[in-house]
Amino acid sequence: MRLFKKIIAVAVLSMTTALVGVGASYGQDKTVRVGFQKYGKLVLLKGKGSLEEKLKPLGYKVVWTEFPSGPPLLEALNVGAIDFGVTGETPPIFAQAAGAPLVYLAYDPPAPQGEAILVPKDSALKSVADLKGKKVALNKGSNVHYLLVKALEKAGLKYTDIQPVFLAPSDALAAFSSGSVDAWVIWDPYEAAAEASTGARVLADGTELVANYQFYFTSKNFLTHDAKAVDVFLDALNEADDWAKNNIDAVAEQLSPSVGLPASVLAVSLRREAYGILPISNDVIASQQRIADTFLGLGLLPKAITVSDLQRKPGS
Repeated sequence: MRLFKKIIAVAVLSMTTALVGVGASYGQDKTVRVGFQKYGKLVLLKGKGSLEEKLKPLGYKVVWTEFPSGPPLLEALNVGAIDFGVTGETPPIFAQAAGAPLVYLAYDPPAPQGEAILVPKDSALKSVADLKGKKVALNKGSNVHYLLVKALEKAGLKYTDIQPVFLAPSDALAAFSSGSVDAWVIWDPYEAAAEASTGARVLADGTELVANYQFYFTSKNFLTHDAKAVDVFLDALNEADDWAKNNIDAVAEQLSPSVGLPASVLAVSLRREAYGILPISNDVIASQQRIADTFLGLGLLPKAITVSDLQRKPGS
């Protein structure tokens, strides 16, 4: 019996020692987890390695995770799997309705030509009004979802006048190329790639319809406990942005291997982007609120939300 108690005591002591060691190690080796998509400024930031350099003095290492689109990226942020991410306008609307503890940190200026409604080069469709009764491929809950709604509205159509076909970009390209859908609403660089590879025509882009903002996010928890790391992240991002806007061709060459598209195609999409990352403003939050109210009115959002609840507060 005494021997058994001694064994238990030794085991407990060993476990306690191990846990103390883990705790000490964690405190010395904090991690910033960044979610990115295949294309964009975070890919460039990842390639430059400057975020790692800036965070190292604070005791952080950086882990990068790629996502196919905005909705799954924000779901990862929602469950605490990442600390930073970037998406377009619409994904955070649905994420907030689902209770995600997001914080809007910054945004890119409008880039309305960076998303469009495409049709095959030999399509008989000549205007958005011609989409009535047609199959339109799009990524559900993404930026282009709102573009489609606004384009239909301008053309005098209702959302229910078309047949939405919800597909991820790779599947949508296959459906578009095979003629399984009549049109495809998509963002760059997929837009530029489809134009180059299939001769796709632009039926309408976001001009005078949507801003096509890109937003940078963190979680409320990370901002509360690691505000200094948040500021370092934004500083590194701004540096990458400043370099990119003056070196489009070099950026295209750098991104080409990871994105899997020719540099010439990427250069087209990069010139349709906007540069000069900005702090979140009340006007931008109001724009997001209009998107939320639109989707609520269409019955696509499960409940009303107040976007300003997720705006970074001064001093935080």
